[in-house]
Amino acid sequence: MAKERKPNTARKPPVPSDSHAEVEDWMRRLMPDLHPIVKRLDELICETIPGLQYSVKWKQAYYGLPELGWIIEMVAYAVSVNVVFLGGAEFDTPPPLGTTDRSRYVKLTTLEEAQGPEMHRWIEQAGRVPGWK
Repeated sequence: MAKERKPNTARKPPVPSDSHAEVEDWMRRLMPDLHPIVKRLDELICETIPGLQYSVKWKQAYYGLPELGWIIEMVAYAVSVNVVFLGGAEFDTPPPLGTTDRSRYVKLTTLEEAQGPEMHRWIEQAGRVPGWK
């Protein structure tokens, strides 16, 4: 008798919150070497895009806007931080990495990279481009 196939399940988006507390808690649990990078990225995102909503799901921080959906995803690994722009393919100059339809990302290993002018431009554009709903 053949096994019954399970239906495809799509990933469900995180539940948004107006509170930044969940992201702050997530940041405290990361590798100490990554704290300065993640903290600065979080500050840049919050300073650049007003009216953000936040969530943490799958050990990743999400930043979004009610009208655009989730626009930025931040993932911390052992030696780098990936910043995923969920509508990044539509940016004037998209981030260099990524193969999915609309998402593009950048891998950061230093505070200098996190503070670079291209990172600021990408964050600004993320606040104007639809993300993941």
